[in-house]
Amino acid sequence: MEKDIRTAPAMITTLSIRINAETKKRLDALSKRSKRSKSLLAAEAIAAFIESEEWQLKEVNAGIAEVDSGRGVGHGKVSKWLQSWGQPGETKAPR
Repeated sequence: MEKDIRTAPAMITTLSIRINAETKKRLDALSKRSKRSKSLLAAEAIAAFIESEEWQLKEVNAGIAEVDSGRGVGHGKVSKWLQSWGQPGETKAPR
């Protein structure tokens, strides 16, 4: 579930980061155009990044567990399927 930093519980902490001058310039401009603080924009970006990375790692680990348990699809079947793309008699994805 996505969390909105503006409605999050009041437990707020400070984090100092280093960013390059061009990114800072773009953040300043976005802050002015959107009428939102740089801190809010940065906090939302970090939260979105963390959510995305957590999801990706969860999915990668689930895929590894699937392969480890023998439920994966072998390279040969996938390769044959991919080679059929756009060809007459294109095959369905292997299971």
